[in-house]
Amino acid sequence: MPILDSVNGPEDIKKLTLSELEQLAEEIRERIISVVSRTGGHLAPSLGVVELTLALHHVFDAPKDKIIWDVGHQTYAHKLITGRRDKFHTLRQLGGISGFTKRSESPYDPFGAGHASTSISASLGFACARDMTGGDYKVVAVIGDGALTGGLAYEGINNAGALRKDMIVVLNDNRMSISPNVGAMSRVFTDIITAQAYNRLKNDIWELTGRLSFLGEQVRRIVRRIDQSLKALIVPGIFFERLGFRYFGPIDGHDLPYLISVLQQVKELKGPILVHIYTVKGKGYKPAEEDATTFHGLGRFDPKTGTPIKGEGPTYSEVFGRSLTEFAEGRERIVAITAAMKDGTGLKYFAERFPERFYDVGIAEAHAVVFAAGLAAAGMRPVAAIYSTFLQRALDPIIHDVALQKLPVVFAIDRAGIVGDDGPTHNGTFDLIYLRMVPDMVVMAPKDERELKAMLLTALNYEEGPIALRYPRGKGPGTDFSGEVEPLPVGRAEVLKEGRDGTIWALGSMVYPSLEASRILEAEGLSFGVVNARFVKPLDGELLLKTSELGPVVTVEEGSLSGGFGSAVLEYLEDSGLSSVRVLRLGIPDRFVEQGRRGEILRILGLDGQGIAKSIKEWL
Repeated sequence: MPILDSVNGPEDIKKLTLSELEQLAEEIRERIISVVSRTGGHLAPSLGVVELTLALHHVFDAPKDKIIWDVGHQTYAHKLITGRRDKFHTLRQLGGISGFTKRSESPYDPFGAGHASTSISASLGFACARDMTGGDYKVVAVIGDGALTGGLAYEGINNAGALRKDMIVVLNDNRMSISPNVGAMSRVFTDIITAQAYNRLKNDIWELTGRLSFLGEQVRRIVRRIDQSLKALIVPGIFFERLGFRYFGPIDGHDLPYLISVLQQVKELKGPILVHIYTVKGKGYKPAEEDATTFHGLGRFDPKTGTPIKGEGPTYSEVFGRSLTEFAEGRERIVAITAAMKDGTGLKYFAERFPERFYDVGIAEAHAVVFAAGLAAAGMRPVAAIYSTFLQRALDPIIHDVALQKLPVVFAIDRAGIVGDDGPTHNGTFDLIYLRMVPDMVVMAPKDERELKAMLLTALNYEEGPIALRYPRGKGPGTDFSGEVEPLPVGRAEVLKEGRDGTIWALGSMVYPSLEASRILEAEGLSFGVVNARFVKPLDGELLLKTSELGPVVTVEEGSLSGGFGSAVLEYLEDSGLSSVRVLRLGIPDRFVEQGRRGEILRILGLDGQGIAKSIKEWL
């Protein structure tokens, strides 16, 4: 029987020999590859931390000890050995287990995470709460080098170093972004500084010199300088030492026996500790090792070859990327910015064609927006392509640094609406709300691929201030976006169908389902027109007032109903003295929407053609 099938919790990990643990690591990789090939998910990150996961659960006593993973998409091995093995095949599926850490899913997930750079701050919170309540447990944060491009991580490091709480940060460096300085010397040095004898000697010297007056302080300064000088020569940890952490590493994160030995040693030390390990992203699966970017997060694929299984036609992201690249020809002021999502946002086309005008700032959305503001103030035309869920992290810069100064920054908001498998941490349901409230912000959403291209041209030509276009994940209806397009008049909607009994005002991805709903209603004797709203801000008030004279108004949006597009329509009618107009708002309810295929979630929410028609009939 495979070892994995006998592991029901971390207590079973502790019973295994080192050779059995290494065998278990291979079985875990095989199970992850098999399941993710069918469900999609974050493959390469989880394959890279299998040994680390086993070492952590072998050394520490979860769930009493708190192991807090950054982002959470590297926790597939963690889920397999913490009682979720039999449900692992439901990964990211409707009603299944999450692709991220989730407090309601397991006591082994003490803190939920879907966005990066949060683990150190959260761990410090656990450490402080432990000390205030007299608790007795260890706190371990696991963070990747990519997450260290986010400023929040450094805010946490700075505060943790100052407070001097007992906590351990494991830095998983899978791209050697901090330093390539690894090898025998660093290993020898790590052996020395993690050894109990070394630390007892250091503490004894510290206590002895502390009893001396003038001479004691001189000796302490000398000891401190020698200790830090040796570390600066041999390891790249002096930066963390200066911030108050004791640094150990770099350590081979796939050398399971040695990794366990180091963690056992540092577990007994006091104060903030940073253990720097280096790993190979995608370890154990050749396609993922060779192309970690593609296999970071992907849909279904052939496990034998690693070939992704894709449908026909480009995604909205690809339409955006290709269109921006086309428009940038001959327009040298256009620059593109992304926050660690070059491929995901479709900017790989722009980066290949115009590398000198492309900037990937890392997982640092707030910086991306202020950086774009600086570019715009200097006369450039920056396009910031950021997922809706991640743009939330840059709300203050959007307001203060861009809109307040009326800078012409273009926000290309990918994954707006329901993202599906990644669930509530990644659903882009709030961008209409937080952008609509910003003065001088233009907000639009295309009904299809060709209109996305036209809106992008509109945005690039707009000089009066910030402008945003939001579009969903995945593929559109398949309209031809090749050839030239004309810019749209800002604030003008489009009548797609006339109606006698009322009008459906649909936004973006909801236009085609609304047309289907109109056809369903017509077959049952109800005549509802359909308007492609195009713009949330400014609204086409003239057309809205005209259609409201015909009868009830229905708004449909793939966004939260609390303060979104439907609210904008209600506000406009109220301000125009037409509060008596009957309005039905359809969209995403005031709750976090769980994971599942995008299509099935929209169906459950009643945002497909059948659901929209049903809601209108029941309302009438």
